[in-house]
Amino acid sequence: MRWEVVIWAALAVTLFAAEALAPGAFMLWMGIAAAAVFLTVWAFEGMTVLAQIILFVVLSFVSIQVYRTWFRKRGRQSDQPMLNRRAEQLVGRVVELEQAIVDGHGRAKVGDALWVVAGPDLPAGSRVRIIAVDGMTLKVQQA
Repeated sequence: MRWEVVIWAALAVTLFAAEALAPGAFMLWMGIAAAAVFLTVWAFEGMTVLAQIILFVVLSFVSIQVYRTWFRKRGRQSDQPMLNRRAEQLVGRVVELEQAIVDGHGRAKVGDALWVVAGPDLPAGSRVRIIAVDGMTLKVQQA
């Protein structure tokens, strides 16, 4: 077996293993390019080392662009789209003001946490509906 064929096969396997150890879908595409160069060098004898390296660089670039264009931009649909958006999960809930809203700001207890709320001035104990979220501030209106 020719040494360049073995090197390209080893590089492809190494890149696939690196992707398995540290997933990020980057080494996978370079591994695919290395596997393509391996097959090309195996099938066609007499390619110079420079031509092999240029082919690898070009195929790596093309395969990464294919990944970025076709796979990365497609958003994954989740069965729980609000899973890591705790504040947005609260929109629509009716809660009681713990601290009066004065000059547009107050506090409300939601579950076991106190949240800063913004809305029209209301006395403590009023029931308010959460209508939006602005960072860590809940926008409310009288319920």
